[in-house]
Amino acid sequence: MIGNYVEVRRMTVKIGFDNGKYLDTQSVHIKQRIGQFGGKLYLEFGGKLFDDFHAARVLPGFEPDSKIRMLMQLKDQAEVVIAIGAADIEKNRVRGDLGITYDTDVLRLIDAFRSMDLLVSGVVITCYAGQAAADAFRNRLERLGIKVSLHYPIQGYPHNLPLIVSEDGFGKNQFIETERPLVVVTAPGPGSGKMAVCLSQLYHEHQRGVKAGYAKFETFPIWNLPLKHPVNLAYEAATADLADVNMIDPFHLAAYGETTVNYNRDVEVFPILSAIFETIIGACPYKSPTDMGVNMVGFCIVDDEVVREAAKQEIVRRYYEALSERRLGRGSDETVYKLELLMKQVRVDASIRPVVGASLSVAERTGLPAAAIELPDGTLAVGKTSDLMGPSAAALLNALKVLAKIPKKAHLISPGAIEPIQSMKVDYLGSANPRLHSDEVLIALAISATTNPVAARAVSQLSRLRGCQAHTTVLLSSADLGAYKRLGLQLTSEPQYESNKLYHG
Repeated sequence: MIGNYVEVRRMTVKIGFDNGKYLDTQSVHIKQRIGQFGGKLYLEFGGKLFDDFHAARVLPGFEPDSKIRMLMQLKDQAEVVIAIGAADIEKNRVRGDLGITYDTDVLRLIDAFRSMDLLVSGVVITCYAGQAAADAFRNRLERLGIKVSLHYPIQGYPHNLPLIVSEDGFGKNQFIETERPLVVVTAPGPGSGKMAVCLSQLYHEHQRGVKAGYAKFETFPIWNLPLKHPVNLAYEAATADLADVNMIDPFHLAAYGETTVNYNRDVEVFPILSAIFETIIGACPYKSPTDMGVNMVGFCIVDDEVVREAAKQEIVRRYYEALSERRLGRGSDETVYKLELLMKQVRVDASIRPVVGASLSVAERTGLPAAAIELPDGTLAVGKTSDLMGPSAAALLNALKVLAKIPKKAHLISPGAIEPIQSMKVDYLGSANPRLHSDEVLIALAISATTNPVAARAVSQLSRLRGCQAHTTVLLSSADLGAYKRLGLQLTSEPQYESNKLYHG
């Protein structure tokens, strides 16, 4: 240790994924698939088009916006349809990564697509059965000038083929008018009915005499990596709270004698999907779920060892996330157990995250909560609890000092600037905790930067925190969590509260 703040451990930041190659090869492959179907393709887009931080974590070199950048190469040929489940609107379902409801995210997605000059054809509300909240959302969208289509529940879906492929099944759904060769069907999250939207559109297109096809874009699992490759196991870790598991695609193996990886839901539904294709267009164009995919990610991995290590880190990160969710009453023992098994499969434990040991060491020495941040060169900046600020805020300031090469004893924010903020919190805003949260410290730092060149140097380093690993020895407040998330820090926490109170605001 140097003082009580920084431990140095040097490492080289390595790249395992060729993002430029990915952008080129993926767009070319999608164009080829459009041609396979005579010039009209409905592409079910799984995962996140924007901010795919899971892919960026397990494939170092993959940019979080890579998929949307790839789509931009096809923007003159593409349009977007957004699906959202009526039940998700009714339940105010929330995206865990952004903390916003699915209906709010639909608006965010439309704004984002439009800002990139991508055509948004409309929104489909799936499994609509007269839900009041869905009606209110539809009215809101229509007042904003956005076309809305309703798709209805089909009794016995997806097994009741005679009903599904009929005027009383897909035929009842409102058709979405599209005009371009590539129709990307996306959603705020899983379970929104993207595949059903694509199949319904195929039914209506063929009823109108238009040849159209379907394909699926799903980044994970990566079909041409081994079943137990850490990157594919990291996908299982990411979906540990669901029923998803990776498996060998038996249809692909039977058809081609080639071993590929898919996940259970696609394998289970393939015979049904194949039958639906046969009913709609006379024959299924695919021999396996793997055939349906257009994912080229596996061909762009340039250093397998780098992505293996990154994936192992992700599995441990997901494990801590599951521990925290269980402590907060939102997770289950089963999810934790599944992640423990995944960690055993890749032969890792928490020790592969240096920030864990660093923060626990400070907490043990001080008897108070602590935090640690691992910087791009491997330096570990730690923060302890003080009268002025919490450990997550202290770790941020110490990390910025290291990045800006500022002496650790230098004051970025004078105590005289912090005390009035504490007084405001306690005397006027009713807070029982006078310590500054991370967001409050950053605001104070920004104010100090207007008159203090050293503080300004620290502020200029904030962008370098994106992607850095962090760990705290207690669960953080929503304010601290929000600040770390906005800075792009990859945070884990011990599943412990700072106090034994029942309510933790």
